[in-house]
Amino acid sequence: MRRLWGAVGGMALLLALALWNAAELEDFTQTLSDTLREAEQRVEAGDWAEAQDLTKEAKTTWDQRDLWLHVTLRHTDTDAVQTGFDQVLALIDCQDQAEYASASAQLLQRLSLMAAGEQLTLANLF
Repeated sequence: MRRLWGAVGGMALLLALALWNAAELEDFTQTLSDTLREAEQRVEAGDWAEAQDLTKEAKTTWDQRDLWLHVTLRHTDTDAVQTGFDQVLALIDCQDQAEYASASAQLLQRLSLMAAGEQLTLANLF
C-alpha cells in the first residue's frame, strides 16, 4: 500500500509541477507580448529608438530565462523565438516598417503558440 501512495504522490507532484510550469510560461509570454506590442505602437508612431529599447528589453527578459526555457520546452520552439527576436531587431535597425510588422506578428504568434502548447487541454493531450 505504501508503494501505491508513493506512486500517487509522485504523479500528483509531477502534475502540480507541469501545471505550475504552464501557468508560469503563460505569464512570462504574456509579459513579453505586451512589451512587443508596445514596441509595435512605437514603430507606428515613428519612434524607432523606443521600439528598439522595448524589444531589447523583451529579448533580455527572454535571455534571462534561457535555461528554464530550454529545459522545459522544445529547442525548435525556443530557437524560433530567439531567431524572431534577432530578425525584429535587425528590421528595427533598417527601419523597414512593413517587414518589421510581419516579423513582429510572427514573433508574437510563436510566443502565443509556445504558451498554448504547454496548457492542459484535450488537444494537447491527444
